[in-house]
Amino acid sequence: MDIRIGMMNTGRELSFTSDETAEAVATKVDEALTKETSLSLTDEKGTRYIIPSGALAFVEVGSEETRRVGFVA
Repeated sequence: MDIRIGMMNTGRELSFTSDETAEAVATKVDEALTKETSLSLTDEKGTRYIIPSGALAFVEVGSEETRRVGFVA
């Protein structure tokens, strides 16, 4: 699933693909915001991203559908 994270005072966004479910990501985001801790997510290659909850502007969780390759008839 594609995840896009916007951070305050920055014009760029963090985008990556993760093996986690949408529900798991939403739970982690809610927990980080309510407890005012950092948000920790891992991409499909094993890279870990740690973002302070105070820096989060938005978190967009994409669909879990895989991309199709080829032509559509």
